Amino acid sequence: MYPPVSSQPNLPALEGEVLARWEAEHSFQQSIDMRDAGTDGSNEFVFYDGPPFANGLPHYGHLLTGYVKDAIPRYQTMRGRRVERRFGWDCHGLPAEVQAEKELGISGHPEISAFGVDKFNDACRTSVLQYTEEWRDYVTRQARWVDFDNDYKTLDLDYMESVMWAFKSLWDKGLIYEGFRVLAYCWRCETPLSNTETRMDDVYRDRQDPAVTVWFQLETGERILAWTTTPWTLPSNLALAVGPDIDYAILEADGERWIIAESRVGAYEAQFGEAVQVGVLKGSELAGRRYSPLFNYFADAEHAFQVLSADFVSTEDGTGIVHMAPGFGEEDQNACNAAGIETVCPMDEHGRYTAEVSDWVGQHVFDANPLIIRSLKDSGRLVRHDSYMHSYPHCWRCAEPLVYRAISSWFVKVTDVKDRMVELNQEINWVPAHIKDGSFGKWLENARDWSISRNRFWGSPIPVWVSDNPEFPRIDVYGSVAELEADFGVAVSDLHRPVIDELVRANPDDPSGQSMMRRVPEVLDCWFESGSMPFAQVHYPFENAEWFEHHYPGDFIVEYLGQTRGWFYTMHVLATALFDRPAFSNCVSHGIVLGDDGAKMSKSLRNYPDPNQMFEVYGSDAMRWYLLSSPILRGSDFSVTETGMRDTVRQVVLPLWNAYYFLTLYAGAADTT
Repeated sequence: MYPPVSSQPNLPALEGEVLARWEAEHSFQQSIDMRDAGTDGSNEFVFYDGPPFANGLPHYGHLLTGYVKDAIPRYQTMRGRRVERRFGWDCHGLPAEVQAEKELGISGHPEISAFGVDKFNDACRTSVLQYTEEWRDYVTRQARWVDFDNDYKTLDLDYMESVMWAFKSLWDKGLIYEGFRVLAYCWRCETPLSNTETRMDDVYRDRQDPAVTVWFQLETGERILAWTTTPWTLPSNLALAVGPDIDYAILEADGERWIIAESRVGAYEAQFGEAVQVGVLKGSELAGRRYSPLFNYFADAEHAFQVLSADFVSTEDGTGIVHMAPGFGEEDQNACNAAGIETVCPMDEHGRYTAEVSDWVGQHVFDANPLIIRSLKDSGRLVRHDSYMHSYPHCWRCAEPLVYRAISSWFVKVTDVKDRMVELNQEINWVPAHIKDGSFGKWLENARDWSISRNRFWGSPIPVWVSDNPEFPRIDVYGSVAELEADFGVAVSDLHRPVIDELVRANPDDPSGQSMMRRVPEVLDCWFESGSMPFAQVHYPFENAEWFEHHYPGDFIVEYLGQTRGWFYTMHVLATALFDRPAFSNCVSHGIVLGDDGAKMSKSLRNYPDPNQMFEVYGSDAMRWYLLSSPILRGSDFSVTETGMRDTVRQVVLPLWNAYYFLTLYAGAADTT
């Protein structure tokens, strides 16, 4: 006989009963224990759980991936596979540090150092695990089976040791180097950012900047016009660039000759409407000409103040002539260095001018823009001053506008393995399929070397020790705790700063015994740690080496589309460089979850229904069906609304329930006759 059921079910209450039964009967663990792993794990389905930060509550993006992370493993379990699911936590990096600074009421390196790196990192440790119980409640309530009791954390010693091994292995392969390169730089967080971080969602935002056109005096007598939206970089101008095949007009007005791209003359009608064109030059004819400095701060720079030929120059805007400051632009640096022009970077870590720019020393470069424009106007060098609205990169965590700045950083030589990364991508099954050769494939084809060092405090250390005396140079790179203990003669139980920085020893290459080996101050990009997840979660290669070899690559991962430039990418880089294998075999990359107004979900706008309230009113199954049946899993963006969940109950859940109620009602009646 079928048990009687109500014709009007309380769905959330029913779900609560099921959750209680699962917990009492250990149903999740039984689903694993009842299935044999097979020879060398041949019957196991390997799922990688992308680690979230626990210093904030879950949102619908997390809940969506959580449902997928539950549905696929359940399906594989029903097919007889053994599927272990281990939760993980991302603990290091800028997100944790920025939150800790807010909670402590401090900001920037000087205040953190004064407060104490040890106390600051303790605060970070507390902050990143602040909401672990709330996360567990959310994930359990959505009926997702996952192991929280044996979770992994990127702050654990075992995990960090595996990350250290990865760095050392890349070093041994010749894939790690230190370089002085122009990188996106956050002056508020005082650290460079990688290309991956500058391509994340909402990094580019509309910003209004001053746009100025100024003239430079060529040695041949003409005035050549350059346009820039960063007037603050003009004090460090060391070269100008022209397109070799671009036609440049020579205009004559007021007894002077002016040079501008011929196709841009019309854009300067107000300034040169009365001018007469007296000639045309190819950019290649201008290349090599010298000019007088706009400012004299670097007047003695060798080979500087010349016109260079560069293919990146365009005539889409401006004058068709590019002002170049090699310390503040990647293309500027490359072109100038190729011409023997040094890289100068008169900016400190806070985004302020150094003493080299004596007139504005200590001034933040953005605040200096109006002062520089006034100076140019007073000297008669300013031809035009406009406002320019453009899409500009901002820090993905503190939201301040970035600068581009030459800075010393440690890099993974991704360009050396780029072709192999492209090949291995063909072995991955992507959903949607177009991502393979689309957003992910194109990103791989244009991959650049990865800046992996951060001038911060809370993270896995760069495991490099260098001599503090350049007369006795030496570099030691460590790949394990045992190696550290052998060289420094002490037990090592914590790899965080400042503990790791206290490991100092005499330089073996210095016969005087005076110089010391000291660790470089940087920590690793937290994306390096995330990308290490497949092997670091099992403490490879120090433990579980054989298990890992039979369970790599993973069978399945899922995250949103932006991770093609984040977690998916960093895993693929490390998998290729370390193991010559893809990190995963199947990947679902879903679209972006939007608010009920079609805009990005925002706590301040409150443009989405509260998840807990939706659980209490409609139940988790309604939310599960609503999200999993939506176009978002085929790569489209999707707005979450309460109406959608209500309709799911009415159109899907209740019809199923009514069919079951009909069966129990009449099957039970038949049994009584």
